[in-house]
Amino acid sequence: MNHSINTIRFLGLDAINKANSGHPGIVLGAAPMIYTLYAKIMRVTPNDSNWFNRDRFILAAGHGSAMLYATLHLAGYDISIEDLKQFRQIGSKTPGHPEYGHTDGVDATSGPLGQGIAMATGMAIAERYLSATFNKEDLNVVDHYTYVLCGDGDLQEGVTQEAMSLAGNLGLGKLIVLYDSNDIQLDGPVKWVNTENVKEKYTAMNWHYLKVRDANNLTELEEAIRIAQGVTNRPSIIEVKSIIGYGSKLAGDSATHGSPLGVEETNRMRKELNYPAGEFEVLPEVYEDFKENVIKRGDKAKDNWLTQIKKYQEAYPEAYNELKQIITGKLDVNWSEVLPKVKQGQTEASRVSGGKVLNALSEAIPSLIGGSADLTKSTKAKGINGDFSQDNPRGRNINYGVREHAMAAIVNGLTLHGLRGFGGGFFVFSDYMKPAIRMAALMKIPSLFIFTHDSVAVGEDGPTHEPIEQLSMLRTTPNLMVFRPANASETNHVFRLALERTDGPSVIVLSRQNLTVDKVAKWSEVKRGAYVLKDVTNAEGILIATGSEVELALKAQEQLQKKGVYTKVVSMPSIELFLKQNKKYQESVLPQNIQKRLAIEMGSSSLWYRFSNNVMGIDTFGESGPGSEVIEHFGFNVENVVKQFRKI
Repeated sequence: MNHSINTIRFLGLDAINKANSGHPGIVLGAAPMIYTLYAKIMRVTPNDSNWFNRDRFILAAGHGSAMLYATLHLAGYDISIEDLKQFRQIGSKTPGHPEYGHTDGVDATSGPLGQGIAMATGMAIAERYLSATFNKEDLNVVDHYTYVLCGDGDLQEGVTQEAMSLAGNLGLGKLIVLYDSNDIQLDGPVKWVNTENVKEKYTAMNWHYLKVRDANNLTELEEAIRIAQGVTNRPSIIEVKSIIGYGSKLAGDSATHGSPLGVEETNRMRKELNYPAGEFEVLPEVYEDFKENVIKRGDKAKDNWLTQIKKYQEAYPEAYNELKQIITGKLDVNWSEVLPKVKQGQTEASRVSGGKVLNALSEAIPSLIGGSADLTKSTKAKGINGDFSQDNPRGRNINYGVREHAMAAIVNGLTLHGLRGFGGGFFVFSDYMKPAIRMAALMKIPSLFIFTHDSVAVGEDGPTHEPIEQLSMLRTTPNLMVFRPANASETNHVFRLALERTDGPSVIVLSRQNLTVDKVAKWSEVKRGAYVLKDVTNAEGILIATGSEVELALKAQEQLQKKGVYTKVVSMPSIELFLKQNKKYQESVLPQNIQKRLAIEMGSSSLWYRFSNNVMGIDTFGESGPGSEVIEHFGFNVENVVKQFRKI
């Protein structure tokens, strides 16, 4: 057993030394924890690493990736010794921090401290919801734990505290956190920045607290996890006292946190710890240990589950088909029947339209679950079947409270588990959610983020609540799709686009003020990202707009036409989607021979210059006053649009 733990340690050190980059301290100190989880506790199988009912594991302290990769290699996942030798190199399977979808066996991208526990909270909510929804008295087809290994840094991040507070409130008993408590962080002793009573703090948050006095005491460690498994009414945190850089000359020193120890020191440690294998070598008995205790044990658990799921299919075919859709990630939706009907001339805020769409889609899609950050009455982004809670685990409305960052990361956890998670908030507070939105884009998962109050039309709440640069911020995020629909008709279609997307997250940005449907948009038009909303013969110019400004562009077009100036109006609900279209389609919407163009949007102007040399935007912060007056203040009226276009 000691050889197995030391193999994790030395494979990790060898990878770090070869890369001349990495974090040896956690590899040496926390190896007993990850070994105990994989070899003694968790039910996972490398023969089907995406098995739906597996236990989930998130290395929240993602800088310990060399330890995780070594463990996954030994456990039989698709990581070879050669992959370990390519640690932190371009194009390798073993990047600096774990990446979901890139490395076999990694359940979540982690490393930006704090988000790991929040994503795990989302996974635990998903498990609770699915087990309550699908399990029958005689058949538990959804039944697993979510484990996290975190460090001091994770627990200092605000997003973690938000998530742990909510997890305690929801009583997520199948969420178990192992806290690698070594009293050291990068800059020095933890006591320099933290003097909290860990037990009292998390007990007050309704967490079950246990303490393991020595990480190397495997009996005590396993016993603590077993006890935590038995606590069903609240999550558990196990504080495990370890020594950073255990076994090295710098043991207990912050110098081991992020600097390689070097080959000479590593070889000295091999002798000191009586470890007989050389660099990147593994003893046959170690492979055998992992084969028996991870692979065979996991395969047996999966086989038992397959027997259960077969009985379930026979006894409950309808429920089985719903669960299968969730497991496979496929949506069976008749969009034309499910989406709300929209009529020409219909007038309502797109946040109201969005709320109607969510309600309708939730009835048709059992995996759609989420809520808003204490703003449901304003955002209308609300799940159905009541509030998710200990008493109502089948509820699909999650009351996130004022916890925007944790909400976004929890949405990612829900989505990673196979649900279609969503979170809602005021658009200006996307600033609080950006790190998790970025993680969703990096993981290429279809998380859904719904924002309302999308412009200076917010009005009286003033510049603190009026988004300006947020559209540009999100539009420049790789692999993120941003939608700003013009009315109820476009809102229908962009929700469909977001939910049909499987390779990345989507942001839907909705208005506070009423918007009129001038023309019922076609799916074939909106799905291209931009389309000609109103065409004219012999157009000499183009007005390009999104969201509430589309209505303004249409009115301006009418006034221009009365003056003998003929323009067409282009609605562009998604810049990113339009740019993915072929050149022929792009040319049909924005012909090169018409260069007299004006782009209109109540937000930062910079991104629009790729489509037009002339932009009506806002490049200052907003103002406080009635929404209509603030809009007028910034010149977003028909008279000014006509004036600006005629200047071109």
